[in-house]
Amino acid sequence: MNPAVRQLYDVHAPYRVVEILPGIFRIPVPLPRNPLRELNAYLIRGRERSLLIDTGFRLPECRQALREGLQAAGAEGDPLDVFLTHIHTDHTGLAGEMVRPGGSLYMGRGDFPFTRQAYEDAYWVGIDQRFLREGFPPEELKATRGTNPARNLGPQLDLPNYRMVEDGEVLTVGEYTLQVIATPGHTPGQLCLWLEEAGILFTADHVLFDITPNITMWPHMPNALGRYLESLEKVRALPVRLALPGHRHTADLGERIQALFTHHRNRVGETLAILQREPGLTAYETASRMHWDIKAASWAEFPLNQKWFATGEALAHLEYLMEEGQVTREPGRDGVSRYVAVG
Repeated sequence: MNPAVRQLYDVHAPYRVVEILPGIFRIPVPLPRNPLRELNAYLIRGRERSLLIDTGFRLPECRQALREGLQAAGAEGDPLDVFLTHIHTDHTGLAGEMVRPGGSLYMGRGDFPFTRQAYEDAYWVGIDQRFLREGFPPEELKATRGTNPARNLGPQLDLPNYRMVEDGEVLTVGEYTLQVIATPGHTPGQLCLWLEEAGILFTADHVLFDITPNITMWPHMPNALGRYLESLEKVRALPVRLALPGHRHTADLGERIQALFTHHRNRVGETLAILQREPGLTAYETASRMHWDIKAASWAEFPLNQKWFATGEALAHLEYLMEEGQVTREPGRDGVSRYVAVG
């Protein structure tokens, strides 16, 4: 790995734009009041059009950092396309503002339906109903509606220039040829980009190195955790020399993938053990008994948005155990689902 790149990712350095390879830049974008702290946006400059990979929230701090980053890379006047690795708002929030006239917004097929649904009330009514069925307290759920970044910080416009890209599709930007790698799990349409000639994989949130990607339930992707583990195997087969993640620093990809497998194996075991001790818990109650790396003395002191994400992650592990035949879901008379370990 280039020493300058290693230094960049080993040291948290806000607002520092670094040229990783000729014409390929990392642009750090702050994520205010968010535990992720910062997004790694990437710019690939081309002769006719340049490509921006991800954008940050629809917030003034993100907008300013991204514009200053493009200027520092010499790309403030470039015709610009935007490649969205997945639908989450910390990656998509400024997409409509950053794509330049005549440009495209690239997105994976699995996430494409959410470009409109995710900002419609009907979609969130369905999500709320699912969380209520999983035991999330109504008063807590109501309190998240105005503060959950998944609801509030995405693109403001219904944009007509999205272009769906498929697994294996090739994009050419200047001298670089990038292959689209579909890696569903973190979201249904999560994408990586593979620059084979340099051995560089843009991993987005599929693989992060000092935080574990959130794997949650999705309405139209059963067993998200199972799909995620399959996608990890897929990228593990690539001869990657440098992984460029969506947040924070980089490290050895093979070692990190193995650590992620171990993490989820342990998490699945923990979830099963909880239900073996206490059969009939809701997903919310299961999440409250799991161990989380968060600064809170107890589940009662968890920030509500983090409870929401934790419950979604517990659901992903419960769905995995159900597909493996180790857990069953039992609808209650009160309309709340409860989970029981088999055997």
